[in-house]
Amino acid sequence: MKTIQTDQAPAAIGPYSQAVSHNGLLFISGQLGLDPASGALAEGVEAQTRRALQNLAAILTAAGLGPQNVLKATLYVANMDDFALVNKLYAEVFQPPFPAREVIQAARLPKNGLVEISAIAAG
Repeated sequence: MKTIQTDQAPAAIGPYSQAVSHNGLLFISGQLGLDPASGALAEGVEAQTRRALQNLAAILTAAGLGPQNVLKATLYVANMDDFALVNKLYAEVFQPPFPAREVIQAARLPKNGLVEISAIAAG
């Protein structure tokens, strides 16, 4: 097992790694819309989604991978009414063939975030 760490994504805010690689698979922890430099949460669902996707991409890059390597993504949203916007932004990053995915409305996300995205990738 190998941990992946980059300063281009926010540091873990708990006892976990940004990502762990094992047997050709990369498991990326949930990424919030946090700015990696300041640790501040972006304002609004669009900005948080974009930032979470950027954080995810930075971790993929640190592992020598890209969005095309993602097999499965899990998206947590604080409000399912934001699904259409989050889906649109997600489709700007992930191209066909799209990863498997689920979207779950969560009662509350860490730091009161509006969106959190985790992924499993292969390389």
